[in-house]
Amino acid sequence: MQAMVLERPGAPLRAVRIRRQAPRAGQVLVKVTACGVCRTDLHVVDGELTEPKLPIIPGHEIVGRIDALGRGVKDFAVGDRVGVLWLGQTCGHCPCCRSHRENLCDHPEFTGFTRDGGFATHCLAEPRFCFPIPEGFDDIHAAPLLCAGLIGYRAYKLAGDAPVLGLYGFGAAAHILAQLAVWHGRKVFAFTREGDATGQAFARQSTARGPAPRPRPRLRPWMPR
Repeated sequence: MQAMVLERPGAPLRAVRIRRQAPRAGQVLVKVTACGVCRTDLHVVDGELTEPKLPIIPGHEIVGRIDALGRGVKDFAVGDRVGVLWLGQTCGHCPCCRSHRENLCDHPEFTGFTRDGGFATHCLAEPRFCFPIPEGFDDIHAAPLLCAGLIGYRAYKLAGDAPVLGLYGFGAAAHILAQLAVWHGRKVFAFTREGDATGQAFARQSTARGPAPRPRPRLRPWMPR
């Protein structure tokens, strides 16, 4: 397979051809069709996130199709369209995992940081951390939902049925969340850095009222698995 590999922090990624691994028991092999570039990927490449697995294939906003199944995988079939995210594996037995807060696991693995990611033609993933991707989203628009979209939606669920939301900072997660909140008829206040005229204009654009809002779903605060 082809991959872009980081060999040391601060070095340019290097295009290489490496042997494609078969999925082990409980894994899937994903043929990558798109992978977004997250700010976290840049932190890994620049060495601001220390102690990555090296060499490493970065990338964790992955969209692709299941190319092969490891033994025992029953939730997906070859050809299924899936997304793969930053959280790549959890221990399953720490207090956070047992309380459905796997994102706070004591012994996690991270896609594109401690395990190879999606800047490649193929990647291995755990089925528990793959999401089915509906065909209504093309690959390019679906990829950011695997990180910024997921983070924003988790916060959105925790806010419950609040009719007014305040978003502190207005980056990738906030601009996706703002559009969803406005679509549901909520009032949104966005807070940006002082003097950030570009960010303020983007916030106003993202929170502008469009067509008639859809009814808001009743959302129970919870931490998704």
